[in-house]
Amino acid sequence: MRIFITGATGFIGSTIVAELINAGHQVLGLTRSEAGAQSLIAAGAEVFRGNLEDLESLRRGAAMSDGVIHTAFNHDFSKFVANCEADRQVIEAIGSVLAGSDRPLIITSGTGMGTAAPGQAATEETFNPDHPNPRKASELAGVTVAKRGVNVSVVRLPQVHDTVKQGLISPLIQFAREKKVSAFVGDGLNRWPAVHVSDAARLYRLALEKQEAGSRYHAVAEEGIPLRNIAEVIGRGLKVPVVSLSQEEARAHFGWLGDFVGLDLLASSGKTQERLAWRPTGPGLIADLEQMKYFEN
Repeated sequence: MRIFITGATGFIGSTIVAELINAGHQVLGLTRSEAGAQSLIAAGAEVFRGNLEDLESLRRGAAMSDGVIHTAFNHDFSKFVANCEADRQVIEAIGSVLAGSDRPLIITSGTGMGTAAPGQAATEETFNPDHPNPRKASELAGVTVAKRGVNVSVVRLPQVHDTVKQGLISPLIQFAREKKVSAFVGDGLNRWPAVHVSDAARLYRLALEKQEAGSRYHAVAEEGIPLRNIAEVIGRGLKVPVVSLSQEEARAHFGWLGDFVGLDLLASSGKTQERLAWRPTGPGLIADLEQMKYFEN
C-alpha cells in the first residue's frame, strides 16, 4: 500500500515510516522543511510538501494514497484547546477525501479517553464524548467522518518512550533539572501507562493492515507505572532530591503540567493484543529512563 503519513518526521511518525517500509509498503511523508524532506528521502520515503494549517495540502496527500496514518499534533500546551480543535479540522479534511472508499484512516488519541471510572483501567471499548480533556475532539472527528463513510480507526497512545524521549515524562525531567528537585504529587502512587516507540509503530502498521473500521486500539505495553517510581529514577539520574508535593504545590511547580501529573491513568491493551496479535517486546519505561542520555548533559 502507498500510505500518506502526517507527522512523518516526528518521534513516533519517523519510526512508523521505517516500520511500514520494512514491511513492504510505500510511504508518502508530510513535511514542511528541507531537513524533514532529507530525512524522509534517507529513510526511503517519498516527500510530500505541506503542513497541518494547509488543509488542501492534506486533502491532496490523502487523494494520492491507499490509506492515511495521522500522527501529527501541535504539542504547544499553552494552546491545547485550539490545537485539539485544529486536529478535528485536519481529520475531517482528510476524511472528506476518503469517504465512500475502503481506504483506511488511522487517527491518534490518548489512552485517557478510554477511562471509565477512577481506579479502573481505561479500555478500548470505552469513549466518553463528554470527557473533560479537549483531546476528545480527535475521536469525535473520527465519529463524524465514520458517519460519512470513512474507514476510520483510532490508536490511543500512553507515554511513548525510548532512551531519548518519554512523552510527558520528558518535561518532568526538564522541570527537575531546572528546579533541582524531582517531584511527584501526594503519595505518588498514581500510575501512567507506557509503550516503547518501536512497539507503538508496529501497532499502527497492524491496525492499518487490519482495516477494521470503527476500532479503537491501545498501544499499551505497561498498564501503569507509579509516578513516584518515575520521579525516583529522575532524581537518581540528575542527582537531585525526590520530593512529594500537594496538588496546589504541583500546579506552581509544574506549570501547564500541574493538573495532569497527579492523575491516575491506568490503561489496558488486552483487546488490542487479541485483535491484532500485537505483543510488545521493547524495553520498559524505567529501563529506558535509566539509560537516558539526557542525564549525561
